[in-house]
Amino acid sequence: MTDRTRIAELIADLRDGPLAARRAATAELGASGEAAVGPLIDAMQTGNNDVRWYAARALVQIGEDAIEPLLAAMRTADDRDFRRYATAALTGIGEPAIEPLVGIVESADAALQPFAAMALCRIGEPAVEPLLRLMQSPDPKTQERAALLLWKMGEPGAGPLTEALEADSRSANNK
Repeated sequence: MTDRTRIAELIADLRDGPLAARRAATAELGASGEAAVGPLIDAMQTGNNDVRWYAARALVQIGEDAIEPLLAAMRTADDRDFRRYATAALTGIGEPAIEPLVGIVESADAALQPFAAMALCRIGEPAVEPLLRLMQSPDPKTQERAALLLWKMGEPGAGPLTEALEADSRSANNK
């Protein structure tokens, strides 16, 4: 666990340090866990894209503890660059981020849906089953969003999408 003073020093290294200091700060912040999440998100919102990149890498190392704070910050931020780097962090976190991202797609959160879609497509195969499950929603718009994401995913999603649609077609023909 890293104290707030040390976290502030490391954030300063992300902003102004030479390359070696930025890399070391990224690693130490990533190992700092939940205590570093808020300061890293703040740095992403006020920093340049280099700072955002290093902060996103540290958030990926922190993992699951960073997901909800990142999504909350994305909901309130209008900065597309921040949202893009936050999306990259969620993509890097991977499987633990899938269900919250699927929830955004399901709720049709207009502000975050494009970013959630991008992250799910990049996460790829682990997101297929939750999206197939979303295709069973009673809401046709939700079904459509899930199908489009599976299609956009390319090879990992298109095959299962085709199989699901064929199974639905066979089921409808047997009724």
